[in-house]
Amino acid sequence: MLNYLFNAISKFGRPFSNIIIKLGFACRFMLAILRHSPTSLLRFQLTMREIWFAGVLSVLIIAVSGLFVGMVLALQGFDTLQRFGATESLGILVALSLVRELGPVVGALLFASRAGSAITAEIGLMKATEQLAAMEMMAVNPIARVVAPRFWGGVISMPLLAAMFSAMGIFGGYLIGVKLLGLDEGAFWSQMQSAVDFRQDVINGVIKSVVFGVAISLIAVFEGYDAPPTAEGVSGATTRTVVTSSLVILALDFVLTAFMFRGI
Repeated sequence: MLNYLFNAISKFGRPFSNIIIKLGFACRFMLAILRHSPTSLLRFQLTMREIWFAGVLSVLIIAVSGLFVGMVLALQGFDTLQRFGATESLGILVALSLVRELGPVVGALLFASRAGSAITAEIGLMKATEQLAAMEMMAVNPIARVVAPRFWGGVISMPLLAAMFSAMGIFGGYLIGVKLLGLDEGAFWSQMQSAVDFRQDVINGVIKSVVFGVAISLIAVFEGYDAPPTAEGVSGATTRTVVTSSLVILALDFVLTAFMFRGI
């Protein structure tokens, strides 16, 4: 009876202990990345190549998604504001929604889906084909040569992509509100400029995007480096990167919003 109870408790607690163990490995992995970052940053061409891979190649999906999100937001917002006779505030609605929330969050979700999964698959494939082991045999540290440049490429790219998402969303709101629905252009821009505070709104949005970039990049490189060296292992690591990054982004967004805009 006691053995049965002990086994049941062990089965119940094993998933939680595995999560704690994996979090410990991830923290040690982060420290290793920071320790070897100066070596990789001195060879900045490696990081620039990863900025191109993670950032520039994500520009199209970020720009198009931001444009349509801003257009939809303007259409929905105009219908709501019209009921209260406040259609001139459409620019404020679009700008604050994008700069505070939608730009960093939706941009980070898209970044995790496009760049994060690709980084995980690339590192996982290098591990499966024993390229990382070959680097160690040649006295080349794979964390400094492979992992750290991809990590910093994602961290640098994420805030820039979030800013582009917000800018394209505001432009989409302008097209719908001014060009399609006939709002006054001067009122649209002037009310937006007067309502959006640089420190409270823009800077906080940038902080969010930086935190999301660190989280996504760490998850992507860790899952790729920790992936089992098989085709199934690499595909599973890629899936975990997208799922885990999405959950972490939403959780961090709640925490950061509570601290930034609720006065906690």
